[in-house]
Amino acid sequence: MKITVFGATGGTGRHLVQQALTAGHHVTAVVRDPARLTGPRHSGLTLVTADVMRPEAIEAALSGSDAVVSALGPRGRDAGNVCAAGAKSIIAAMRATGTSRLVVVTASGHVVDAGDGFASRVLVKPLLRRFLRTGFADFARTDEEVRASGLDWTIMRPPRLTDGRRRAYRTAVDLNVRGGVTIARADLAHAVLEAIDDPATVGHCVSLGY
Repeated sequence: MKITVFGATGGTGRHLVQQALTAGHHVTAVVRDPARLTGPRHSGLTLVTADVMRPEAIEAALSGSDAVVSALGPRGRDAGNVCAAGAKSIIAAMRATGTSRLVVVTASGHVVDAGDGFASRVLVKPLLRRFLRTGFADFARTDEEVRASGLDWTIMRPPRLTDGRRRAYRTAVDLNVRGGVTIARADLAHAVLEAIDDPATVGHCVSLGY
């Protein structure tokens, strides 16, 4: 496939780019600073320097793509609406170019549902929402933008991200993974690539964890 990745210089984005290239996909990585995407260059990798917040600036990077992935993430507790604004811009550019498949990474922490255990519902997540209110509000707005996009979307909702090695993980559709409090960025990247080519995830949220 031809996959366009936003947030390619972030922790998850780096794994996503590398795993996609290893699997034989062609990756277009849209970045603001190419120097931040370290490692050897690959013949299947195209770097595009552009501001994700400007739809007209990223349209060329989406043309001909089979799928678009947003692994944008807030940097720090007061990052504002980076993810939601980025998603809005990406969606506008996708509509302009006729690209339909979109996978967006948010988080499971801002959502409480039947997949959560008692402690998570009444203690852990209320505390997280207070401590990380700005980031979680951004993720909630991102979810709204994606759901209303009219595209073939999937929202990936990981728990707390780590830099651990890849291992077996669990997923759940439209429910949080009970007891799944962490996931390695490498496993999140793997799950994103799996979801891209899985029509059963279109129009759904996929949570994951150990």
